[in-house]
Amino acid sequence: MTKIRRGIWYIYAALFFFALWYVLAAIVNLPIIPSPVKVVSNLFTIFLGKIAVHAVYSLWRIVAGVFLSIVIGIPLGLFMGYFPRLDGAFAPLVYLTYPIPKIALLPIIMLLFGLGEASKIIMIFLIIVFQVVVAVRDGVYSIPKETYYPLYSLGANFLAIFREILIPASLPKILTSLRVAMATAISVLFFTETFGTEYGMGYFIMDAWMRVNYIEMYSGIVVLSCIGLSLFGLIDYLERCWCHWQYK
Repeated sequence: MTKIRRGIWYIYAALFFFALWYVLAAIVNLPIIPSPVKVVSNLFTIFLGKIAVHAVYSLWRIVAGVFLSIVIGIPLGLFMGYFPRLDGAFAPLVYLTYPIPKIALLPIIMLLFGLGEASKIIMIFLIIVFQVVVAVRDGVYSIPKETYYPLYSLGANFLAIFREILIPASLPKILTSLRVAMATAISVLFFTETFGTEYGMGYFIMDAWMRVNYIEMYSGIVVLSCIGLSLFGLIDYLERCWCHWQYK
């Protein structure tokens, strides 16, 4: 019942947004803000033929960057949180590099890895991985020491502690860090897709803008927003499935 209610609220929010857009377009009455009716109609017309391939490329880059961040960030955060010496060794490096604006590294990344897929995926990876590392480490830090005692008394090894305590305890913070980082990752992806590529929602939107085709430009923005909404919805769903004890 809760899932149905949340889905209804998503629909209400979308309708409210499009209503505001419709009123604004009617008041301004300029080509730069077309009616949402025209944009949605155009979107259904050109999606399969023109936009779908760009959406797939953008989604692939986001998923690849998030996957790399999880594969590297979660183990590193778990080890840093569980072993104080490792945290003492890696924490200064994380704190030195984490505050650096990742978009400022884009020229260096492109010089090192080229203008292709690698540079775009690495940019997303750099944005997300530090948040994952810090969130996981803090999640492990917050576990009371008494939680480990029953497994210690049973002779559990690190793998059992990893599986039974560390992962479940840090999972909510992992998903929260992904949710926070996702918006920034999509924004940076849009920027990187305007360089050295012919595919991606960033390229499609900027190309439509350069051609003064505002309806297609807004169609691309709507698709990019839907990609972000879908990813946020997926993270919420995974949180409810994997961290169900939080919702009891």
